[in-house]
This record gives sequence, C-alpha cells and structure tokens, in this order.
Amino acid sequence: MDRNLRRRRISDRITIGLFLLPALVLFGVLVVAPILVAAYTSLFRWNGFGGLPTDFIGLDNFVRLLDDPVFIGDLRRGALLVVLSVTVQLPLALGLALLLNQKLRGRAVYRVLFFAPYVLSEVITAVLFDMVFSQNRGLANHVLRLVGLESLSSTWLSDPSTVLYSVFLVMTWKYFGFHMILLLAGRQNIPRELHEAAATDGAGGWQIFRHVTLPLLAPTIRISMFLAVIGSIQLFDLVWVLTGGGPLNASETMAVTMFQYGFRRFEVGYASAISIAMFLISLIFAVLYQRFILRRDLEGAMTTMGDQR
Repeated sequence: MDRNLRRRRISDRITIGLFLLPALVLFGVLVVAPILVAAYTSLFRWNGFGGLPTDFIGLDNFVRLLDDPVFIGDLRRGALLVVLSVTVQLPLALGLALLLNQKLRGRAVYRVLFFAPYVLSEVITAVLFDMVFSQNRGLANHVLRLVGLESLSSTWLSDPSTVLYSVFLVMTWKYFGFHMILLLAGRQNIPRELHEAAATDGAGGWQIFRHVTLPLLAPTIRISMFLAVIGSIQLFDLVWVLTGGGPLNASETMAVTMFQYGFRRFEVGYASAISIAMFLISLIFAVLYQRFILRRDLEGAMTTMGDQR
C-alpha cells in the first residue's frame, strides 16, 4: 500500500512537472536569461557589436551611475512620479470607484468611458496628447483662452518646469481607469450587511467610509499602489513618444536613459548597468511589499475565511 502511494505521488509530481515545464522554459528564456545577459554585459565596456564583450571593467559602470547627473535626476523624477501617483491618481480612482458603486443612471456607461483610455496603447495616447499640449493649436491652451485664463497657457511639453507634470497628467488619464476598476471590484466584495449594520448603529457616511469601507478596501488599495509604483519605475514608451525625455532631460526616466545609451550612443555595457539598477530597485520594492504587506493581507484573508467556516 505504501509502495503504491509512493508511486502515485511520484507520478503526480512528474505530471505536475510536465505541465509546468513549458511555462518554466518560457520564463527562463524570456525573463531569467535576459537578466543574466544584462548582468554579464554590465561588467564590460561594450558597444553591442563584434560578438561577445571583451573589455572587462568590473563595477565601473555602476560607479559611473552614482556620478551621472542624468541618472540621479532619473531617480528624483521617478520618485516624484511615484509620489504624485499615490497622492493624486489613486485617490481620484478611489473616489470615482466609490461614486460609480452607487445607484446612478447610466453608471455602466460611465465605467466603460473611464476605463476606455487604459485600452489605448501608450503610443496612441502620447500622439493624442502631443496635439492636446501643442503650443499654437493645442486643446489645452485653447480651453484656457476660452475661459479667460490665457495667462496660464504654457508650452507644456517644451518647458522644463512643466513637462514632467504634463507627463503625469497623461499618465493619470491613461491609467486611472484601471485603478478605478480594480478598486470598484474590491468595493463590491465588501458585504452590504456591514454597511447596513453600521448605519443601524447610527454611523454617518464619513464614519462608515472611515471605519468600514476603507479598512476592508485597504488590501486592494495596497495592490493598486504596488502596481502604480512599479509602473512609474518602468515608464518608457509614453515618455519616449511624448517628449523623448526632453527638454534638457527634464522628463527623462531610467528606462529612457537606458534606451538612449544602449541604442543611440551604443554604450551597451552602461545601458545594461542601468537596466540592472532598475531591476534591483523593482525587486527590492517587490520583496519588501511581499514580505511586509502581501503576506499580512493573505494571512488576514485566510483568517477571515476560517472564521466564516
């Protein structure tokens, strides 16, 4: 009996391994292998041509990162985009999610309209807003002139002091619908009985939101924050098509800098070092999130399921 059970377990493991093998192969080829290649080439001075790199320089590319004002600026700009996403974009998405959870006429249409920008590609979005922010014929300056605020009109994408905020406005328009749908799904998973019980006890709308809705929606909010932060760190195509990182590197991100050095200046070794830095920043944030936030949320979910049983 024990021998048959052991054979069955071995057979089950082989079956599971065979089903996982294609996914593992793809993951290894498309994810692990590029990371290893980038880590290897980051130790060389290499222009990307002539076979494998041979001019070994060790960690000099990483030391150069710490002295590169453009890369340091990328870190500051990335941090600013992260802060703006968490403090502006997500509260906007949360407010709309709560609003569209109410019984409103045509709320399904509103949900589709707000989610529609997320379906557009980043390239289409960038081209669209390049016309919106155009200095002479742009819709933004035209609207400001119509409402008597012509003094606020600006060369949005050509002024170093406004370009990053203009990029953030485009990011918000593009991605807030995704976060809205995510938060709306989390809100709809909260049992209605909890809100009814709080209202019966005399709690007002703000008290219900603060003590019932927000705590139960917190795991979804944290997931949304995680996705917003990772997206801001890896932002490339929207910025590249919209501004190219300019003017004067004022809207450049780490991904844009990596592309510039790798495919414009042919300093592939240094570009690989930038890519490894991006990977490590994302990895550290993801590990900290998994260790201190996701695990706690999962443990709380399992405890709740156990109590319901």
